[in-house]
Amino acid sequence: MSALAMDGWSWGGLGLPARPLAMAVPAFDRLSADEVLVEAARRGSTDAFSRLVDRHQQALRAFLRRACRDWALADDLAQETFLTAWSRLDRLTPGASVRSWLCGIGYNKCLTAARSDRRARRREDDYGKAASATASASPEDRMALERAMADLPLEQRACVALCLAGEFSHAEAADALKLPLGTVKSHVARGRGRLLQALGVSDDEP
Repeated sequence: MSALAMDGWSWGGLGLPARPLAMAVPAFDRLSADEVLVEAARRGSTDAFSRLVDRHQQALRAFLRRACRDWALADDLAQETFLTAWSRLDRLTPGASVRSWLCGIGYNKCLTAARSDRRARRREDDYGKAASATASASPEDRMALERAMADLPLEQRACVALCLAGEFSHAEAADALKLPLGTVKSHVARGRGRLLQALGVSDDEP
């Protein structure tokens, strides 16, 4: 089995149960690239699953870093998310967004970690690295955004991280977080307002 590098993660070191190698991924014209890979992974292809990891690990980890506010914890949760996804491929609805599904699993793990509060004392140190500030933003603005994001409730912060920083649509975020669409829109609007307020900018949107 070939090793999969995920910023220091070894595919062989994830501890996946051995599965027989599957046939090459078929090229179904009607299916998206993700669907082809999911179907092959369901038949036991670890190579197909490693390609799914390659396609979605960056977005998943970026979301978890913003939602958890702890880079080390977010990386741990991302690894756990892929392990869980590997064992639950049969639960993924055909045609559903793999990215949203993975973020949903990751979000549930983030909630569990937040409730246990195992790493609460370490989260603040690294969260500033995850702030989605532009290159031209002043250090004061970056610090203001960091504080404002940290002050948001977890559910609201997750919506903001997906829609404003992760470029998810409201519908995709609602699907990933298992929240009503209206709730996601409300969280994003309120969160955006609080971030703008922290920068001293007026929010002219209705």
